[in-house]
This record gives sequence, structure tokens and C-alpha cells, in this order.
Amino acid sequence: MATTADRHVHQYGARLTWEGNLGEGTSTYTGYSRRYRVAMAGKPELVGTADPAFRGEADKYNPEDLFVTAISACHMLSYLALCARAGIRVMAYEDDASGVMREDGRGGGTFEEVVLRPQVTIAQAQREAEAMALHEKAHEQCYIASSCRVPIRHEPTVRILDPAS
Repeated sequence: MATTADRHVHQYGARLTWEGNLGEGTSTYTGYSRRYRVAMAGKPELVGTADPAFRGEADKYNPEDLFVTAISACHMLSYLALCARAGIRVMAYEDDASGVMREDGRGGGTFEEVVLRPQVTIAQAQREAEAMALHEKAHEQCYIASSCRVPIRHEPTVRILDPAS
């Protein structure tokens, strides 16, 4: 949301509500649920929890899932914008993103890396090299990636919709 003072400043808000009090609050580490709900104005609610390794529910989103997803989505949106501006017709885009996090043994942890594997289908065979190169520029322009200290690697694939074009 742009402010009136500076059109280039954006603010985001989320209301997070813990729903895991099973009656005794956090009186013990194993005595509460990690479930939470996220609400953002005008958007559907999101139900999350911890990773199952940290006593969460496997069928809910966890912060680590959402972290990797945010990086992947931001890269895609930056990439699509760059392609559109360059006149490269992207016909399909999928990413099998993954992240590796290592616990530090002190109750914390750090993501060691995130790997994006975008598979892009374009309509113009003669633009394949340019379409590949734009992944690096998309990485540089991605707001989320620019905010992370974790190494983010890219393993893109570009396919041609119609090789005869």
C-alpha cells in the first residue's frame, strides 16, 4: 500500500492469532498446539503451524514452506514482468523450489540455501538465450530475494512452445 508521502514506500500488514492453547497455555513444551491463523485485509485467512519436526501439523503450511514459496513467487513475478517488457512471450511457468534448513543445536536454525528450478515455456525460439539470461536480472530485482541473506541458486530451464517459430 503506497503512502501519500512517498509513492515508492509500501506497507504490509498481517494479523497473526495463535490458536494452540489446549487449556494450559504453554505450561509445557508438548502441551500446546502450534496452530495459528493469519488474516490480511481483503484476503482469505491462512491456517499455519510449525513444521512436523517441531510438533506441527503436516497438512498445514509452516513458516519455512511460506519462506521458500515467497522467494519462488517473487522471482516468477519479476521474471514475467521482465519478459513482458522485453517482448518475450512466456506461455507457461512452473517452479519446483526447495530450501535446506539446518538446526543449530541451540534451538534455532538457518536456511543454508534455496534453489529455484523454474521451467519456462516461451513462444519464440530465437529468444531462448535472452529468456535464460533474464533469470539473473529477475533475481536482482526480486524484493524478497534482495531481503534475504540465504544463498539463492537458480537452475532454470527454457522450453520452446513451437520450435518452428
